[in-house]
Amino acid sequence: MQREVEVVVIGAGQAGLSAAYFLRRHFEPETGFVVLDHAPHAGGAWQFRWPTLTFETVNGVYRLPGMDVPEPDPSTPVSGVIAQYFADYEREFDLRVRRPVSVASVRSLPDKRLEVVTDQGTWITRALVNATGTWERPFWPRYAGQETFAGRQLHTAQYRGPWEFEGRRVAVVGGGISAIQHLMEIAPLAASAHWFTRREPRWRSGDFNPDRGREAVAMVEERVRRGLRPRSVISVTGVPLTPAIRAARESGVLARSPMFDAITPEGLRWDDGRFVPVDTILWATGFRAALDHLAPLRLRGPGGGIVMDGTRVAADPRVHLVGYGPSASTVGANRAGRAAVSEIREYLGARPAAARAGARV
Repeated sequence: MQREVEVVVIGAGQAGLSAAYFLRRHFEPETGFVVLDHAPHAGGAWQFRWPTLTFETVNGVYRLPGMDVPEPDPSTPVSGVIAQYFADYEREFDLRVRRPVSVASVRSLPDKRLEVVTDQGTWITRALVNATGTWERPFWPRYAGQETFAGRQLHTAQYRGPWEFEGRRVAVVGGGISAIQHLMEIAPLAASAHWFTRREPRWRSGDFNPDRGREAVAMVEERVRRGLRPRSVISVTGVPLTPAIRAARESGVLARSPMFDAITPEGLRWDDGRFVPVDTILWATGFRAALDHLAPLRLRGPGGGIVMDGTRVAADPRVHLVGYGPSASTVGANRAGRAAVSEIREYLGARPAAARAGARV
């Protein structure tokens, strides 16, 4: 089956729903735009988060445009509440998200439109908002001997809570907020817990004011403007020294060690002969942008990233990436959705009557 629309949005997380909200003001769902989502339910990546990630420990939840976020008890798990919030949002603004739909590829057609091929048919569109995020692309570093390890290896994407690590000798690898939260949960239950990072963490004290936020976003934006792979915003801002994190540092739980050189069946080894026995390695090593379906458009440059001008791909004005680079944060995703829709409307110019029919003003 083949259908035609003015705009296709791929992904219904924070960035995708933000873009859909602003599109809904000017286009009718199904005829003017369509939102395709691979996930089984509403909620974006939030629906897959571990149950111990509560409103007290989450790094940040930001409201979608036009609807406030619920404010439950701080001990409430985030995943269920935010998944319901997203589902309510889709209904409130009649966004008609199609799921589960898996996008296989996006290709350019001779008439300058784009062909979006999915497992539920093909959409032909004049513009594309890609909001696929990173959750489905967990990054697993490679180390010598890794395949010989006799214990268990898992990634943050597979983490479901600290109980499964009880009595285990655990290595947590990664310098971000997820690694820190995992370690703080696991350490009281594990036989031993070690933390390994490539570099010393950057600890941030004091308030994170708007000026510091804009400075951090600008640094990430500069990288994508040059076509380099984006860094996470927190890698620029540093890790906030909350009271819980400060206490964990003082107790020795967050005693960081430098990265090992190899993995053996029984543990971790350094070239100087040091050895740490472990039976579980938790790779809290982040994610990469899920952009494989855009490969036929040849958007990547020699720097490994995609040269961006705001949300727009510099080499292809039909394509906008929201939730990528500087807009990967929940705050940035909302702003990116608005900016992308504004540019898309300008790019499309006068719209066919079919697309305008029933559109909101």
